[in-house]
Amino acid sequence: VLVTKPDFYNEETRKNLFCTLSELISLNIVPIVNTNDAVSPPMYIHDDTMVPGTGKKSDLLIMMSDVDGIYNKPPWEDGARMMHTYTSQDKDMVQFGKKSKTIINGRKVARSGSRTLQKLTPSERASAIHSLADLLLNKQDKILEANTKDLEEATKNGVAKPLLDRLSLSQGKLKTLSIGLKQIADSSYENVGRVLTKTKLAENLVLQQVTVPIGVLLVIFESRPDSLPQVAALAMASANGLLLKGGKEAAYSNKALMDLVKESLGTVGAEDAISLVSTREEISDLLAMEKHIDLIIPRGSSDLVRSIQKQSQHIPVLGHAEGICHVFIDKDADPAKALKIVRDAKCDYPAACNAMETLLIHEDHISGSLFTDICTMLKNEGVIIHAGPKLSSNLTFGPPPAKTMRHEYGSLECCIEVVKDFDEATTQQNNSCTPLTAPAFSTTYRRDSLTASDLDSALKSAFLRLGSTLEYFPQSLQFADDLQLAQGAEAGISTPSIHANMFIKLYICSQRVCLPQSSHMLMASDLDLR
Repeated sequence: VLVTKPDFYNEETRKNLFCTLSELISLNIVPIVNTNDAVSPPMYIHDDTMVPGTGKKSDLLIMMSDVDGIYNKPPWEDGARMMHTYTSQDKDMVQFGKKSKTIINGRKVARSGSRTLQKLTPSERASAIHSLADLLLNKQDKILEANTKDLEEATKNGVAKPLLDRLSLSQGKLKTLSIGLKQIADSSYENVGRVLTKTKLAENLVLQQVTVPIGVLLVIFESRPDSLPQVAALAMASANGLLLKGGKEAAYSNKALMDLVKESLGTVGAEDAISLVSTREEISDLLAMEKHIDLIIPRGSSDLVRSIQKQSQHIPVLGHAEGICHVFIDKDADPAKALKIVRDAKCDYPAACNAMETLLIHEDHISGSLFTDICTMLKNEGVIIHAGPKLSSNLTFGPPPAKTMRHEYGSLECCIEVVKDFDEATTQQNNSCTPLTAPAFSTTYRRDSLTASDLDSALKSAFLRLGSTLEYFPQSLQFADDLQLAQGAEAGISTPSIHANMFIKLYICSQRVCLPQSSHMLMASDLDLR
């Protein structure tokens, strides 16, 4: 039985519906009632809120749900247990909560919270971020305790090691997060209301381009609890309302971190500006809230991003595809420097999106010691090596061939391919990574093999030929991170050419960045990226 809003909200139509259902039941037909969303979108996202209204005169009301069951209190609290039956005698044993604030009754809370943030002075917004940065350190014991529960659950459920690495928090990570948040705070004073351009159209008529908040953001992230304070700080800095949807595998960590976000927002009277959506809320429900959400940023696997892009028909999605980062070792590369860069780019944090996935090596090194040294080093680090098509054909007994050159391993695995020169390396990189999947490229060479003029010319040429968002000459790929670029943090990563190319900011698009040769080659380990 398909129904629409009028069937529920006046006495005459309710009577007709009741008669229809009664007639079907009298014929031993079990009616299935559903709102006809295609004809008339429901007033509420969940049909469950309508059905009990029609069942008040029923002798029995049966509700079905996609959650595991009904608990006597929030499942994450001590003493929570699943209830198999419920009677009136159990009333005192049950903790009744409010309806989902962010999904049903409070869909306007984030928008009003955004307006509250906009009314604050830049100093007040920065103060809230500094407060959150301090809380990450002052209450790290509580955070790590919650994270331990998530890790234990994930280990019990057989979660893969790369995902465990992303899920894990540590004192070092929290310290790095705190530093990044303070960078965001210190650079946030001109985020909102900054005049970008002025154009005089006529006498006493000036056109200004000014930065303004986007509105309400929905950020969906998987198994990365450290994303929560980063994105929350960016939302505070840019005066955007924020809904956060985290993965269930990080439920304890996310709740602990969200408590700190609320505490920091409370110092400026903006507690409702940011909300954590319950893990039991369906993403499809969130994607139907086009009147209340202005932008969706999925942060997770390529499967998640594609799924969100496919499902969201009315809300813009700022997403990305795989991060397939390349390192190229040229003919005259310094062997010691090359080894250090390859190890750092692949082994320091293999689960990160800026880790090396493909190593391109000049063909002259195949018969020399550098290729052997690199393979030995990677194997000693536990890296599984796959051979590209050309390398596989050149070696009689080599690594197993890679199934594809377009693969993000996200673990201690990588592909090695041989190229004849820098031109072929750039061609290989551009072919393996479409403009949607080319986040970073690093190359190594001997500095003393080029004059200053040649070096400048080579960098400009490489910058134009590569489709990457970032190029490094020669540095580790681990610098493809907003913290290391002194930007604090990123809400997510987006590499398409049309909109924000590089790390997504919540107030203005970024641009491509090229880091030229520096006098000292820094590694991720030098900066304690983890």
